[in-house]
Parts: sequence; structure tokens; C-alpha cells
Amino acid sequence: MPHILVVDDEQSICWALDKLLTGRNYQVTSLSSAEDALQWTKQSEPDVVMMDVRLPGMTGLDALPQLRANVGATPIIIMTAFGNLDTTVAAIREGAFDYLPKPFDLDQATDMIERALEASQCIPAIDESPVRFEEEDALIGSSPAMQQIFKQIALVSSSDVPVLLTGESGTGKELVARAIHRHSGRQEKPFLPVCLAALSPGLVESELFGHVRGSFTGATHNRQGLLELAGTGTVLLDEIADCDVGLQVKLLRALEQREIMAVGDAQPRRFFARIIAATNRPIPQLIQSGEFREDLFFRLSVFHIELPPLRERLEDIPALAAYFLKRTRPSTESESLSKAVIEALQSRDWPGNIRELRNVIEHAAILARGQMLSPGHLSPPSQFLSAAVHGDLDDQIAQLIQHWVSENSTDTIDQDSSDLYERFLALVEEPMLKAVLSTCKDNRAAAASLLGMHRTTLRQKLRKREIE
Repeated sequence: MPHILVVDDEQSICWALDKLLTGRNYQVTSLSSAEDALQWTKQSEPDVVMMDVRLPGMTGLDALPQLRANVGATPIIIMTAFGNLDTTVAAIREGAFDYLPKPFDLDQATDMIERALEASQCIPAIDESPVRFEEEDALIGSSPAMQQIFKQIALVSSSDVPVLLTGESGTGKELVARAIHRHSGRQEKPFLPVCLAALSPGLVESELFGHVRGSFTGATHNRQGLLELAGTGTVLLDEIADCDVGLQVKLLRALEQREIMAVGDAQPRRFFARIIAATNRPIPQLIQSGEFREDLFFRLSVFHIELPPLRERLEDIPALAAYFLKRTRPSTESESLSKAVIEALQSRDWPGNIRELRNVIEHAAILARGQMLSPGHLSPPSQFLSAAVHGDLDDQIAQLIQHWVSENSTDTIDQDSSDLYERFLALVEEPMLKAVLSTCKDNRAAAASLLGMHRTTLRQKLRKREIE
């Protein structure tokens, strides 16, 4: 019978985990302090440890090294209601198996324990390099989506594999790239961000790979490219999806061979920088259209982090807004935002994401002139950007249809007949009819009117699709 050690000073957490785990035939021991856990593990060997960060006396993070020495390869799961990037990185570096932010679903906790029991007993090597934290580059969020991002940053920072960051504009891709660099062994080396979309097409190759004197008009001296100038640091290739196919070929070769060829040079040069790429464009669709090389995508996305849009993490808005307000008013005492302001902020779509939120808070702070912010100080939502977001949804639907047709027509393209259209109707008509009926509260007359068809036609379609 697996033995689970739970270390938490919240009795409700210990009680809930004890009831859950004993009901699944696990043996459970609950302790309320790290000191008790260290003493207990000197005589006993649990199969999994679940430990809170904030404990009376020694914290869970402070106890991790000693606990690891006591329990050896036993998986340790860290729990905390105060999760941030620094905590996640520290936990992973000290050998934690995984990180469980509070409040958590009991099924989620069970799944994590089962994974821990099934995992190999090999504990990742601990990176002893010092970590620096800079508030200017803070990544803020307690939502489940951001906790997952923190965990991914912590896991990938200690490696040197290429990382691909995707997400809408304004979601913080450069901040994530800087965080990966800051928590890596390259943190003392340069971090060089380069926006490929901002470079002239005729100069982008020279900027990245360098050039030799006389290689083109104006090349009066040899020049190192950014990949070489970064040394053993990190290079962020922002807007990677905007570079042309010719440059993509050269980037692929550079990544595979770890060599670059300066413009006009005949000898390749080694480079040692880590590559992080970022884009806000849908690369799978670009691959389908031939605008982006599939082999380069796989080479860049050894580790892929998808950043969530702000509208999917509205619970982070109060902390983000307070952070931006504090940066706008650095000399002001910490002030809370009113419930009315928070509700107004959380009611928006935020097509510009965190960048738009920052601008709204800065705008409001100027209007408030040192007074407490009110909803009236907030700039109105951008109707143009909101329309663009909804327009993107139409584009995504069109791209998905194109992809579906490509996937489903390969076997029938040479046949005399095909039921492709009927299969597509069967796929989309049922959810469409159900959605309209739900919107019209099952009023068939209203649904027929909204669909622009006769009630008899709607009735026939409902019967055909067996929709009650």
C-alpha cells in the first residue's frame, strides 16, 4: 500500500487529502510543520511527499534540500496558495517532482500523486547557479493558466533546447523569454532580442549572421551577427513567422549544424547562443499554406509554450492592474483598486491583452491625478481591436475548414464521386442547430427566423439529425 506524507498546517487540507487518499487504498500520514516532517522521514520512508510552502517555522522550500537528503528519490510535490515564478523555479531546482497551486481540485491532486508513483526514481539534477530576480521583468498571475506557464519556465530553463513561444500579441512572450534566460545557467551572458519583422529584408541575414567587408554596397568592414555577438547567451527571434522562406532555410541549417555563414564569407563559424523564437501567428496554418517550413517548426519547438490571452485569465487582472498602477505611481503608497474598477476591467475582451491593460491603467492614473481610480478614469474599449478579434475567429474557422478538406479529400480526389459535402454538413449542422435552439430557448419559430428558413425545413433538419 503506497504511503503518502502530507505536510500542511491547514487542517482542512490534511483532512480532505486523508479522506481522498485512504478511500483509494493509500496510507496517509499528516504533519503540520517542516521540522516534524524532517524528523519523521529520518525513521520512515514515504512513497510520495506533499508539502506546503508556507509553514510555521521552516518553510517548505527551506526544508526541501534536507527533506530530499532524507527521502532520496521519493517524489516531492510542493503545494502553495502563493504561487509565482520564483517559487516554482526554486521548487523545481531543489528537486520537487511537481508543483500544485492552491486551491486545487482533488482529482487533480490524485492524478499528480499517481503520476509521481509511476514516475522513475531519477530526480533531476539540481542547478546550483545563482538566480537573480528583477521586478521590472515580473511575470504576474495566480491563475491556473499562469501557474502552468511558471512550471514550464522552471522546467525548460535548466536545459539548452530551443523554445518556441506562441500566443496573441501583448501576452508577454518577451517577458517569458527573459525569464527563461534569467533562470538559466546563461543568466550572466547577454540576452539579445531581435524583431525579425522590423528588419529590412535585405539586411536581416547580415544582422543575424554578420557580413565580411565588401560583400555588398556599404559593407566597409567585417561585422559579427547577433547570433555570434550573443556568445553563450540567449537570442530571442521575435516574429519568427514573418521571415521569408529563404532565411528559414539558413536558420534551419544554423540550428542543426550550430554554424552560421556570414554574408560574403566562404567559411562557416560556430555559434553557441541559445535560441528562443516567438510569434503571434498560427504556424500550423502557415505550414499548410507553404509560408513556413515544417522542419524549422519542429526544430524550434523542441519545447513549446503557448501563452494564454488575458480574457482566459481574468482572475489575474487585479494583481496586474495593481502592479501597473504602482509602476505608474512609484512614490505613492500601495493602494487598492475599488471593486467597481476591477469589475469594469474584468468585463472587457482585452484584444490587446496585457499591453492594452497596462495602457488603460497608465491612462487612468493620468486622469485621476493622484486620486483613487474610478471606472470613469478608464479609457473606453477599442472597438476596432474587438472587431479584429472577432474577425480572427472567422479566419480561424475558414482555416480549419481548409485543413479539414485537405485531410479528408486525399483518399477521394481521384474517385468519380465523393460524399465530402454531406460529411461536412453532418459534422457542422448538428452543433449549429443545437446552438441556435439554445440561444432561442428552444423556441422553434424564433430559431427558424434566426436561421432564415421555414419552420417546416427546420423541423425536417431536426428530425434528420435526431435532435429532440
